[in-house]
Amino acid sequence: MKNRGLAFKLILLVLSSVTLIFLLIFGYNYMYSRKIIIENVEKNAMNLARATVNQIDIVLTSIEKVPENLAYVLGRSLCAGEELNDLLKYIVQNNKEIYGSTVAFEPRAYDGEKERYAPYFYKSGDEIKYSDLGTASYQYFFQDWYQIPKELNRPVWTEPYFDEGGGNIIMSTYSVPFYRTVEGKKGIAGIITSDISLSWLQEIVASIKIAKTGYGFLISQNGTFVTHPKKELVMNETIFSQAEARGDEELRRIGREMIHGESGFVPFRSILTGKLCWMVYAPLSSSKWSLGVLFPQDELMADVVRLNKIVIILGVLGFVFLLLVIVFIARSITRPLSVLAGAAEDIATGNLDVAIPEIKTGDEVGKLAQSFDYMKTSLKQYIADLTETTAAKERIESELQIAHDIQMGILPKIFPPFPDMPEFDLYATIEPAREVGGDLFDFFFLDDEHLCFNVGDVSGKGVPASLFMAITKTLIKTRATKGMTPEIVLNQVNQDLSEDNPSLLFVTLFLGTLNIKDGTLEYCNGGHNPPYIIRASGEIEAVEMTGGIALGVMEDFSFQSKRVVLNKGDAIFIYSDGVTEAMNSKLELFSEKRLEGELDRLKGLPVGDIIAGVMEKIHEFSQDEPQTDDITMLIIQYNGS
Repeated sequence: MKNRGLAFKLILLVLSSVTLIFLLIFGYNYMYSRKIIIENVEKNAMNLARATVNQIDIVLTSIEKVPENLAYVLGRSLCAGEELNDLLKYIVQNNKEIYGSTVAFEPRAYDGEKERYAPYFYKSGDEIKYSDLGTASYQYFFQDWYQIPKELNRPVWTEPYFDEGGGNIIMSTYSVPFYRTVEGKKGIAGIITSDISLSWLQEIVASIKIAKTGYGFLISQNGTFVTHPKKELVMNETIFSQAEARGDEELRRIGREMIHGESGFVPFRSILTGKLCWMVYAPLSSSKWSLGVLFPQDELMADVVRLNKIVIILGVLGFVFLLLVIVFIARSITRPLSVLAGAAEDIATGNLDVAIPEIKTGDEVGKLAQSFDYMKTSLKQYIADLTETTAAKERIESELQIAHDIQMGILPKIFPPFPDMPEFDLYATIEPAREVGGDLFDFFFLDDEHLCFNVGDVSGKGVPASLFMAITKTLIKTRATKGMTPEIVLNQVNQDLSEDNPSLLFVTLFLGTLNIKDGTLEYCNGGHNPPYIIRASGEIEAVEMTGGIALGVMEDFSFQSKRVVLNKGDAIFIYSDGVTEAMNSKLELFSEKRLEGELDRLKGLPVGDIIAGVMEKIHEFSQDEPQTDDITMLIIQYNGS
């Protein structure tokens, strides 16, 4: 895009804006139209579902009344023999929705002699047939239509089943228990049933037709398909088995709501056609079954889609016309700029003596030509100045590198520094945050038995800190080699630094003297991080502070020394705050706690490995975050004389 012409950018910007406006209008129109259709579909769907549910419920409720009334009669009077048979036959004959009916008695409840008695009348074509369900082969005591209402002590609708040996069709039964009082005790006497054929329900639900592929279906209380256009699902599958087969959690959720008697209107993918649909579902109040009706989205949205296609075609035609108009306008504006573009290319190649074409217009293009001429003159002067500045910058970088080499050169860098001294092992390292830094470390012998060592951290960074570091290191070594104790050395160095310190720099310093014969360590801490002693027994303990402040802050401050004894195998670890204040991308500090954990993990290793392990952990913790402070570490392990 940066290299494209102004005409192209103008065309692109205008057409993009127009396209965006068109898409917003088109999108709003489509979404609003779709919303209205969905609202109407939902409203009509709920009305259709309620009407169908009411139609089924009215019939089922009338069916429920028949066995309930008969139970009332049988509970108060004895109706048996031909009278009972005539009554059952009359019920089946005069209720077209009832397929069959029986009165199944409890063992010996009919006449005290018969173990089972259950006369059953049912429809077979235009005839009413009789069957005795009290046979040993049928065992009606163990049928769901008998057991469930008996155990629940209330009327129930059964799950759909094939009544082999009875009606020999797929049916559902409404079972009502009836009771009699014998010798003052009321007990169940039997079960009265009314059977309905599922073919009747299938006809009602199959009559629901939505567009071309919409349909209705019915599931039982357990989710079993009672009716469905896909015949192999009826009585063989549940809505949950279909959800499992498809891996569809949404279908499983809808199934749970349906069997719990809830109503809803949700997006749904048709099991029959695989199309996206809207589905409305509502419960049957009588049997607690649930009706679902599917409305195919593509068929109901066909008119909206057709309208949107027309709008898109009109939009494309308008887009092409607008493109032609914008191209004409853009070329008339950008043609004079092409002349200046050629001159600009010559200037870009370094030809600052190129002649700027004369453009006589007083508009923006004419002003641009004047600006080009002024720019050409300014560039000549700028290039001359830049050449001088670049040379100065390279000289400063070279001097900084030399300063870095000098600074690193004045620090000890050969380890082990005293290979002929088995009484101790020593290792140190420094990693400046910039080319030159303000951290320092040093160690040297005062006599045959006393090793003097120090670690310091100058405030600030860069060249001033490095110079202050060099001065401090020189003063310490000068004072310490005169046999002074650590507290006297720090007193005098502090006095020297405080007297002439216009930059107000200061340095924190830990100075110690180790007797390599008996392990006695005399030290003085000038505001520095407290070192750690790694005991041979495994404990990690911080060295007690001496109450000192940073050097260079206050004149005439009195420093105090303290002593600690290193046993054989003990080590002292001194570090600068660049270790504990190393930061990661979450602005978390490495901290003393992590340092103590690393020292505990690395204890027992050679001194060089301990420092290398801590440095590796710091880099791992900081990852790609830039180093903000110098990192300095020194460790001395006392091995005994």
